[in-house]
Amino acid sequence: MQISKPNHFLGIGGKTHGAMTGQMIEKIEEILLKESPDWVMVYGGTNSTLADAIAASKLHIKIAHVEAGLRSFNMRMPEEVNRILTDRISSVLFCPTLAAVDNLNKEGIGDWQNDAKVVLSGDVMQDGAMFYRSLAQKPLDIVVSDNYVLCTVHRAENTDNPKRLIEIFEALNIIAEKQQVILPLHPRTRKIIDSLEIEIKNLTIINPVGFLNMVWLIDHAGLVMTDSGGLQKEAYFFAVPCITLRDETEWVELVEAGANVLVGADKTKILAAHQQASNRSAIDDLDPSLYGGGQASRRIVSFLTSNF
Repeated sequence: MQISKPNHFLGIGGKTHGAMTGQMIEKIEEILLKESPDWVMVYGGTNSTLADAIAASKLHIKIAHVEAGLRSFNMRMPEEVNRILTDRISSVLFCPTLAAVDNLNKEGIGDWQNDAKVVLSGDVMQDGAMFYRSLAQKPLDIVVSDNYVLCTVHRAENTDNPKRLIEIFEALNIIAEKQQVILPLHPRTRKIIDSLEIEIKNLTIINPVGFLNMVWLIDHAGLVMTDSGGLQKEAYFFAVPCITLRDETEWVELVEAGANVLVGADKTKILAAHQQASNRSAIDDLDPSLYGGGQASRRIVSFLTSNF
């Protein structure tokens, strides 16, 4: 994308599953050599993000990393490795939260890398969520009850571990006896559930939905239960309490603020957290500026056009 001359910014990246990082680097290099940008902007911590950053670095092209500084402190997570390595070779690091800035400061970013600039930008995901909220659409062919639970389960640490997956669904089935649990089910997760013969009869199972349908489901839910990274934040954007089916999260500020509860895959903890969430008030009074208040994109564009 052309922002201003003489600097040419190329934004690439996003979710990639199953592709080899080395193959991505090779193909991305071809694009970079053809486009010859002054900068490459990468987002998040996916394999494609790291591939973009490595390819740009080897061609001596400056890198701007959006969603920099996030740490779960679990090196078994591919996203953790990808983020750390991308941060190390980026010239500008746009951080969604103050916690992310603190992480980079503790790691010495900016001290040993003189060209690195750390910017508290806010989170572009909040910009998108707020923009598309008015365009969101209720999924067709689904009847929803008041105060339903929206749930997603797809992360490998849960789906590839039968004990964890069984405990999660035992808890969900108990919850669904009294409260509707809507579960857009990933095909891979469905296949594993079938192979393990896990009971899901109490749950409202639907196929994966598009973004606008998902925004509607989040916005109208009484509670979100998920092992997704992004959905934890989106629940907060719409003031919906969240229970996270993981042992750790990059979004530590949500846990500290009481908007998010970590329960892992422990059935007892899941049920206890659900009971607590059901008894507490909405989280509308939490700080709306925690992730930049929906102005992150403007800050990023303003910084780039003003400084380069």
